[in-house]
Amino acid sequence: MTPLLELRDISASYGRIQALSGVSLSVPEGEIVSLLGANGAGKTTTLNVVSRLVPVTAGSVLFDGTAIERWTPHKVVGHGVVQVPEGREIFHDMSVRENLLMGAYRRTDANAAASDFERVLEYFPVLRERLRQKAGTLSGGEQQMLLIARALMARPRLVLLDEPSLGLSPRLVQQIFDIVRRLNREERLTILLVEQNASVALAVSSYAYILENGEIAIEGPSEQIRADDTVRKTYLGN
Repeated sequence: MTPLLELRDISASYGRIQALSGVSLSVPEGEIVSLLGANGAGKTTTLNVVSRLVPVTAGSVLFDGTAIERWTPHKVVGHGVVQVPEGREIFHDMSVRENLLMGAYRRTDANAAASDFERVLEYFPVLRERLRQKAGTLSGGEQQMLLIARALMARPRLVLLDEPSLGLSPRLVQQIFDIVRRLNREERLTILLVEQNASVALAVSSYAYILENGEIAIEGPSEQIRADDTVRKTYLGN
C-alpha cells in the first residue's frame, strides 16, 4: 500500500547549517506517526519541508504518490496537507468564529463548510461557548484546541501537528490528546505528530521515528520503542 506521505532521503539547510540529512519516513493513511527527538534535532524542519516552508536540497517528498517538493505552499494546502504550528499562532484580535472560518478560506463548498463547522465544534464544545470571544483571550489549552479546530475546517487528509502539549498542564495535555485519538479513530485522520512529551506521543501513535542531529537515529512500532529501556534513556530522556 502506498503511504499517504513519504519522505525519501530528504536533506535541507538553513544557509550553511545542515538541518536534515538523508531523512526517510512514511506515514500510512489513517495512522498517527510520531516524530521525536531533542530540541534542535530537526523535527519542526521536517514538517516545514512537507509544508514547503523550507526548501529541500536533496530527496523527494511524496504525497499520495505524487512528488510535491517543488510545489508552492498554497498548492500543498489545497491538496489536503495542513500544518498546526507550535506557539499558538492564532489571530488574536479576531473572534473564535472568525478564526475557525479562516481555516476554510480556500473552500468553495459553502454548505459542506457550514456542516464541517458544526462537526468540528462537536469535538471542541468549549469553543462553541467562546465563538464571539476574541481568540487572544482564550487560555493556552483553548488556543491549542482552536488551532487544531481551524486546521480541521480545511478538511485535511493529513495534519502536521507540531508540539500540541507545549506549555500545557498535564490535564490539558490529556484533553488535547483524547481529542486527537478521537479524530484519528472517528475521522480516520492521518497525523504526523511532533511532540516533546515522548510518553504521550508513543501512547497515541502506531509508529515512531527518532531524529538526532537531523538524521533518523531509530524507528519502529511505538509500543516497541516504549518498551525498550535503552532507547528511552538514550534518545527520549526517560
